[in-house]
Amino acid sequence: MLETEGPGGAEVVVLHLAEELRRMGYGVCPVVLTRATSPGWLERAYEQRGFAPERVGIRGAIDWRCLRDTVRVLRRRRVTAVHSHEFGMAIYGTAASRIIRRPHVITMHGNMWMTNALRRRAALRWAFRNSAASVAVSHDTQRHLVRALGVRDSLIGTVWNGIPERVGTRAPLRDALRLGDDDVLIVATGNLIERKGHATLLRSLADIRDRHSDLEWHVAIAGEGVERPALEQLIAERGLADRAHLLGHRGDVPDVLAASDIFVMPSIWEGLPLAVLEAMFAGTVVVASDVSGIPEAIPTPEVGRLTPPGDAGALAATLLPLMRDAALRRRLGEAGRARAREHFAVNQMANAYLGLYGFSAT
Repeated sequence: MLETEGPGGAEVVVLHLAEELRRMGYGVCPVVLTRATSPGWLERAYEQRGFAPERVGIRGAIDWRCLRDTVRVLRRRRVTAVHSHEFGMAIYGTAASRIIRRPHVITMHGNMWMTNALRRRAALRWAFRNSAASVAVSHDTQRHLVRALGVRDSLIGTVWNGIPERVGTRAPLRDALRLGDDDVLIVATGNLIERKGHATLLRSLADIRDRHSDLEWHVAIAGEGVERPALEQLIAERGLADRAHLLGHRGDVPDVLAASDIFVMPSIWEGLPLAVLEAMFAGTVVVASDVSGIPEAIPTPEVGRLTPPGDAGALAATLLPLMRDAALRRRLGEAGRARAREHFAVNQMANAYLGLYGFSAT
């Protein structure tokens, strides 16, 4: 169960988890809590993959009809375990699972606003204490929740996100951007919102362009959001129109990553971002902010590079040697892929959750 429609990291995680559990032989009933009257991205994605999602309407922060309707859905679909993601569903899911007397698991994906208000903290403490298990997607998020809620450390565990390994094709995007074989393509993916730090990336590359005119490179940012006008203005102001490409929302992320030489995530904060894991599985060297759960994916310089968030100068200094050295990029990319396969495979995530549901892992 999830309260948002995406596209975003949490939505993609629950979609991957549903597919993997089905592959393992379990029935999955996706539930979307929404104010919308028509299907959103996640609901359509479920339907395209052959699931039968349920939409439950919510009209306000406290909506007893929403709880009633959730209980009816869970009873009608004869669920044996309930898995709620993020704040809203954590609360409604806990209440509903107690009514139907089924085990309840909560996953928190890293939205730091969830503990800003006293009422939210009180609600989360109640939900965590009345569920079979509660986890965060990174140790960093787990520590934040423990500190913010004032609960014992053992109340909240950690289950890292896992994703399937998908192989993309290098040529389509590079051909579309008219790149030469030796042109370095730097890629970022994610919603165009301020905390993703795309402006920091563009500023760092503008500095590199000004100081190292011999380098041939392009940057492509895949995603959509409210920051697009500001990013377009920055691109124009820094004279990057011939090198910077805002791709919009893409359904071919494996191809985008296959086309790239360097992946950058300059975020201000995250949970454990799927975009980093996707780039690691693609064998693309990752340069990312040293924040939140990202260092758990990239713990050493041998598997990727970390920089301070919001520091365009430090990011430029980290990117420059990678832009000049293809062998270094390949070495770090392969090390990152090996780590992703060892720790962030989708079946590992699914097996961890099966244990929390009280089912037998495979």
